[in-house]
Amino acid sequence: MSATASVKKAVRRWEPITPLLARASSIACHVPIHTVITISMLALFSYVHVLSDFQTARGSRALGLSGLREKQFVVSEQTQWRWSEVNVNESLENAKSYTVVTLDFPIEAVESPPQVQVPAYLHAIPLKSLKKDSLVYAVPRTSLGLFMNSISELPVKGADETDAPIASIIGGKREKWVATFGDEGKAKLTTQPLGFLEEKIQDLISVLQDAEPFDIAIMVVGYLAMHGTFINLLFSMRRLGSKFWLAFATLLSSTFAFFLAICVTKSLGVPIDVILLSEGLPFLVIVIGFEKPIMLTRHVLSSSVESRRKDGGNKSDSINSVVLNSVREKGLDIVKLYALEIFVLVLGAFSGVQGLRQFCFLAAWILFFDFILLFSFYTAILTFKLEINRIKRHVTIRKALEEDGVSHKAAESYAQSSEWPKPSLDVYGKDGSGSTTMFGNRVIGIRSFKVGMVGTFFAMNVLYIASLWFREAADSISLFKSMELRSAGPDPRTLNTSEISTILAQVLALGKEATSVTILRPLGFVLEARPIAYPSAAAGSFGSLFADSKDSFFGIQGGYASKHRPFSGILRSLQDPLLSRFLVAALVISVGLNGVLFNVARWSANSDHSSSRSTVVVDEKPVKVCTCGGHIVDGDGESVNKPDESATPRSLIECEGLLIEKKSNELTDAELMQLCEKGKLLPRDLERKLGDTTRAVKIRRQILSLDRSVGEKAATLENSKLPYLHYDYDRVLGACCENVIGYLPLPVGIAGPLVIDGEKFFIPMATTEGVLVASTSRGCKAINMGGGATTVLVDDGMTRGPCVSFPTLKQAGAAKVWLDSDDGQKTMKAAFDSTSRFARLKSIKTALAGTTLYIRFKCTTGDAMGMNMISKGVENALSVMANDCGFDDMSIVSVSGNYCTDKKPAAINWIEGRGKSVVAGATIPGDVIKSVLKCSVEDLVELNIKKNYIGSAMAGSIGGFNAHAANIVTALFLATGQDPAQNVESSNCITQMEKTSDGALQITVTMPSIEVGTLGGGTILDPQGAMLQLLGVRGTSPDGPGQNARKLARIIASAVLAGELSLCSALAAGHLVKSHMQHNRSQPVTRTTTPAPIQNNNPAALLREQQIAQLKMTTGR
Repeated sequence: MSATASVKKAVRRWEPITPLLARASSIACHVPIHTVITISMLALFSYVHVLSDFQTARGSRALGLSGLREKQFVVSEQTQWRWSEVNVNESLENAKSYTVVTLDFPIEAVESPPQVQVPAYLHAIPLKSLKKDSLVYAVPRTSLGLFMNSISELPVKGADETDAPIASIIGGKREKWVATFGDEGKAKLTTQPLGFLEEKIQDLISVLQDAEPFDIAIMVVGYLAMHGTFINLLFSMRRLGSKFWLAFATLLSSTFAFFLAICVTKSLGVPIDVILLSEGLPFLVIVIGFEKPIMLTRHVLSSSVESRRKDGGNKSDSINSVVLNSVREKGLDIVKLYALEIFVLVLGAFSGVQGLRQFCFLAAWILFFDFILLFSFYTAILTFKLEINRIKRHVTIRKALEEDGVSHKAAESYAQSSEWPKPSLDVYGKDGSGSTTMFGNRVIGIRSFKVGMVGTFFAMNVLYIASLWFREAADSISLFKSMELRSAGPDPRTLNTSEISTILAQVLALGKEATSVTILRPLGFVLEARPIAYPSAAAGSFGSLFADSKDSFFGIQGGYASKHRPFSGILRSLQDPLLSRFLVAALVISVGLNGVLFNVARWSANSDHSSSRSTVVVDEKPVKVCTCGGHIVDGDGESVNKPDESATPRSLIECEGLLIEKKSNELTDAELMQLCEKGKLLPRDLERKLGDTTRAVKIRRQILSLDRSVGEKAATLENSKLPYLHYDYDRVLGACCENVIGYLPLPVGIAGPLVIDGEKFFIPMATTEGVLVASTSRGCKAINMGGGATTVLVDDGMTRGPCVSFPTLKQAGAAKVWLDSDDGQKTMKAAFDSTSRFARLKSIKTALAGTTLYIRFKCTTGDAMGMNMISKGVENALSVMANDCGFDDMSIVSVSGNYCTDKKPAAINWIEGRGKSVVAGATIPGDVIKSVLKCSVEDLVELNIKKNYIGSAMAGSIGGFNAHAANIVTALFLATGQDPAQNVESSNCITQMEKTSDGALQITVTMPSIEVGTLGGGTILDPQGAMLQLLGVRGTSPDGPGQNARKLARIIASAVLAGELSLCSALAAGHLVKSHMQHNRSQPVTRTTTPAPIQNNNPAALLREQQIAQLKMTTGR
């Protein structure tokens, strides 16, 4: 118990961190654009800082010990006080160690001699130089690093530091002697990328030649493992749904952390050994890895999918809330991992191991900034990812609906309603003006932020151009003054015995004791125009902490870039070839992207403008719903501002003028009816002309009520109980129905729940047949008690079967042979697939009847049922076949030649399948059959044989070897917006029942042609979409194209299984008639009174007739 209590107490100590993380991440999530740009700019400044620093160090790039050691000598009592050459790095115990450093200056040093001031605490001893323009020092080995650091830059003798302010105004530069590496008498400084790359390759070769083979093998393995970590990151993100960009963003975030860490480390005065960094960084990447961003990404993406699945259409979590919930869930675990890793690195930074201290110090800062950027920069990137996913899904749904024949307006309306997250309620202001929404919230400050960024860059460039007037003329030619050096100092590779003895004798004169001397290659110096460096206060305690490392990078401590003016350093670094090319590429991409976005915005604005011209301003009023009987409560149900019906009627000419001027909404109902009667306005165009679908439906009902061409049959239509108010006819127009006069409320019942493949579902059924839902529920209960239903998807492919004819039988046979060949299949598939982003041809089956060839195309259509997109593909494929494949004499008889076969009973659908081919089955114990279904297993098996097998065969049925599969299929089709006519082939089903060895009932239904979709058709209507949402299959599936439609087919097959089981049980027990009489005939049967002839006594209708008569008199009729 004590251990458990201590664990809980430790967890509670970490709990306050989670709100802090959520608060910090919320800023990044609400303003992701600002966050990404701001952090990118900080990282860019850090890169400039590091770049300037290492450009400064390039002049002294060879000051590392590994590249300077050449010859080593020892003298002691064992050598009889004679100098003896030994291998480099060998040393005597208890012996003094000196390093002979030669400073080699060119002839110009006579005119501008260097001013060498070596600190006394370094104990550097000047030796007699062999040449007048060289200086020689014997430096104790323990002080070598600081000595090399102190001579990396030497001022020119006589230069006055007090003139720095004036110099900073006039270009900000002063000449200094800068150490470089004398290689055969030449010192080269280059700012060209190829030259710099060549130098680095030479350095790498030199290091590899001096390294041990085992060390080289370890480094090769380390770098291979590091790149393996990168590849693993890429594949991990691919498995999460991002092909490239999330992996790239993760690497970019870590790179930013690396630059920021180097900037801070050098600002604190800690030297950075590039060689040590290159050796240790791969192992840091391998050990740390990228598990933390992968963990956060996995939770964010999975949470977004779950949030969309659980959204019932009434409310939706925003993108920000999903990301922040993931931070709250996983943030604490990630913080613990970072804390542990940083703690270990801090211990290494305070260890006594030289080299390890600097690397651990830098690595700790890298992890610290990686932690900061993970919950700021990377969370903003995740917000972008979810927003891009939302946009992609919106476009995918709209494109799929348009390819399936739905109008652009209806497709866009459905796509907007299916968006996740849905726009906030405050998207539109009180004045009706809309504001742009991104990331589930209103966009705030984007425009001002962009203007500020552009203004800042513009000001920087103006200042940069203005500063050109104050620059020295020499700066426009070159930043550096390259000089040719001559090798004047002693080179250990060319010294003879007497010259070496002269140097060693001076060292021995310092004291007769055991001594080790290393003679380095000479250091060359060049005269450069360097920016003035100001003292840095940062090189304090941290610099002294790590300054004693003899293996450190002997550059400029404290960071040279931090000592001069940062603004000028940024502008100068923009001259870097790599950075300038990157900026140019970014500029080109930005210009192209803005051009594309401008065209898209212009197209969207034109579309919105054209639709708004015909749209009347809507007054928001309480929505009224219809009662159980389908009757609409009248009142202020209309959503439009009606014109004043009591105004003086306009003449026909005036009405026509308003119609031409696209001001039809100003006309009264009577005037619109008159225009329709005169043939000036077609009733089918009312929605398009008025811009108000509800009013168009109302006027159409009035027109039909006054139409006496069918007698008095339609007289009551206007005020009938067929509702028409409070319905979204925008979804219907151009998608579902024409000449709309209202909608029919249909009762919807719920059966179940039913366990299907381990998942529970409620089954929505729209029907007017009593007992059907109750019977299906009873079957669901029995199946659940047996462990649930199991389904298998056998095939998936919608078909279209055109017929084509040829002049001769020989040509028709040649076409059939070609279509059946691999070449023909590939050609037709390429032509078919080019017409759609979603439809993909699977196979082609042909049949020849005389000179007529029937071609059955079978293809997948994603989550749409897809008949229209298939027809487009078939037309294009046949066109390619006729024009490009040598069948010029082929004539297309019909795109649909009944070889599909659609909406008709046909054996080919039963044999070959059409749509989704599903088999569903379940095993129900015998005791469940008796207790729930009130019959025995034997009775069910016998009834199934006699009824579904023999009875259907006697009737000559095709695919009808079942009890009532069409009942369940039709009810589900009506509830979920499927095509009811396709119930003909979708109800193809054979029900099988067998008794198992343990006395249980094994029942299966095989349905080879279930034709369903979750996108397009009636599924775009909100009520039907709500039922699809109830099943969790609305719209497109995040698990892949077509998964929702396949899942719906499995649900339908399982529901049919339940219905078959219940009905057969009722028949076996003799309860069918009894149950129907109990549920459907509970009241005594009475003769329905025959209605009397209809008389129009409606005052409103009479008033309208009087108005029309008055109009006729006015126009002279």
